[in-house]
Amino acid sequence: MLTHVHPKLPMRGRAATVAFYVDKLGFHVFLNEDDEGYLMVEKDNIQIHFFEFKTLDPEDNYGQIYLRTDDIERLYQSCSDQNVSIHPNGKLQVKPWGQKEFSLLDPDNNLLTFGQSAS
Repeated sequence: MLTHVHPKLPMRGRAATVAFYVDKLGFHVFLNEDDEGYLMVEKDNIQIHFFEFKTLDPEDNYGQIYLRTDDIERLYQSCSDQNVSIHPNGKLQVKPWGQKEFSLLDPDNNLLTFGQSAS
């Protein structure tokens, strides 16, 4: 039986990824503090893994994940308080499929969409 999923996204550099996910989004580095080519971050019950891809062109990166939350308003406000840029097409809103969502891009152009049931 499946119990968890830990997405793996590309990163050009560890420092920029840590600065974004830890300093801006409130994750913490999980386990591998010394491995420059691989990174794991964790917040609440979510882990995101990153593999080094130094030659990644962010314009050609289509990495994306969907993260569910139970307090999207607070999360959105926290991102605003940390001056995290919201995706131009990803402002907080209720979508036709019944989810309240917002989206942002990390330093490597990985799309993060956060969602909560609107009902």
